Amino acid sequence: MARRERSPETTAEPEAAPFESALSRLEAIVEELESGELALEVSLERFEEGVGLARRCAEQLSEARQRIDVLVQENGEPRERAFEPDPEGEGDR
Repeated sequence: MARRERSPETTAEPEAAPFESALSRLEAIVEELESGELALEVSLERFEEGVGLARRCAEQLSEARQRIDVLVQENGEPRERAFEPDPEGEGDR
């Protein structure tokens, strides 16, 4: 079984990664770990990186969820309320 060494992608700091990039890197890490072709030390490095990326993605999703507020007019005053998705996607038509 061939062993792969550290890739240049692992040098990126998870905290600085945009969500899409972090998620893409996390998916790549999962594929690498599932392949079983990494040395133990490299696997541990990838796992640690993946945990950091997963935490950052979760934080970013939480922040996004908090920002999804809809302004509505009530008695001429804007009022914030939580976003409520259309249950059947009817708003997408």
